[in-house]
Amino acid sequence: MEHLKKKLLCIEDDRETAALLGEELAERGYAVSLAYNGQEGMEAIFKEPPDLVLCDINMPIMSGFEVLVRLTEIAPRFAEMPFIFLTALASRDDELKGRKLGADDYVTKPIDFDILAQIISSRLARVASQVEIRSSVNLSEREAQALIWTARGKTSDEIAQIIGLNKIAVDAHLNQARIKLKATTRTEAVVKAIQGKLIKP
Repeated sequence: MEHLKKKLLCIEDDRETAALLGEELAERGYAVSLAYNGQEGMEAIFKEPPDLVLCDINMPIMSGFEVLVRLTEIAPRFAEMPFIFLTALASRDDELKGRKLGADDYVTKPIDFDILAQIISSRLARVASQVEIRSSVNLSEREAQALIWTARGKTSDEIAQIIGLNKIAVDAHLNQARIKLKATTRTEAVVKAIQGKLIKP
């Protein structure tokens, strides 16, 4: 079942820490590859894209921040790949900077591997649910429009005026979208559609 293992890339310049990460995460059932600086990490991502990246911040050649910035600039397709910073820096400013750049999480050293494993698991599960929603749900253009305007706080009457339908038709489209998304309410349908990246409000 080796091919079903989730692939993790650890970018860490301290070889002892990198080895420990690789060992711990392999024991938890992941296929782990290691890179020892930002440049190596970038090359590894392009060569064989991992399911998730763990990246140190302070590294030679290219910092973790630079890796994330370049990655999202060069290849927007990697935007959905979970990216978690590992750092000895407990600075609030660094954490804010990392999150603003789009990092999914921020783990300070020394690493609590139980917490790290939980973070990795939840991030991978979120990506899997997004993929599942996208592959299983095919919204019509009207259904997507109705959800988008609902997400923006508009009522059925207001949506009807905006997209040129009557209220009954808008309600029908929203109801159909709700059923497709297996949601019990419109609000839940909107949340699922956003999570699955089916709409951008």
